[in-house]
Amino acid sequence: MAQWLYRIVPSRPEMVADATPDEQRIVGEHFAYLVALRDRGVLVIAGRTQETDGTFGITIFEADDEPAAREVMNSDPAVAAGVFVASLHPYRIAVARDGLED
Repeated sequence: MAQWLYRIVPSRPEMVADATPDEQRIVGEHFAYLVALRDRGVLVIAGRTQETDGTFGITIFEADDEPAAREVMNSDPAVAAGVFVASLHPYRIAVARDGLED
């Protein structure tokens, strides 16, 4: 199965330091979505940078093809709600600590 990466950035840069209640709720839904992907065996790893300015997140996951990968990305509640802007990239893990490489 192919590996994919989607990169997310907040659509409102100040959201990291000053999220609205709706944004907080949607980010919670985003986290639950990532946990569900993990539980289904789709997610490889996800996380975000820790700076306030210029932060971004990545989600590395598996999907059969680009349409399926886009569906995973676009089904992320925070992407669907416009809280995050996402871009999709084909990806391949080359070296990993836990035996994920091909």
